[in-house]
Amino acid sequence: MSFSGLSYLVMAFGVILFGVFGALIVLIIRALLKYIKSKDVRREKAETRTSLGEAIKEHRTRCKMTQEFVAETQV
Repeated sequence: MSFSGLSYLVMAFGVILFGVFGALIVLIIRALLKYIKSKDVRREKAETRTSLGEAIKEHRTRCKMTQEFVAETQV
């Protein structure tokens, strides 16, 4: 292999490496943008979890059940 062949090989490897890193950067940016845009959905899910817990507690207290009783009756 001559020097020019080796330089082409190194150049091709560099182009491939640049392409791989470029693709990784694009994927990271897309993931971050998707995460940023999902802020409202994440907030809504957090509120739903809180509301669900509160609803369960209200129902349990309305039925005059303790947490221990509910835990023991679960299969």
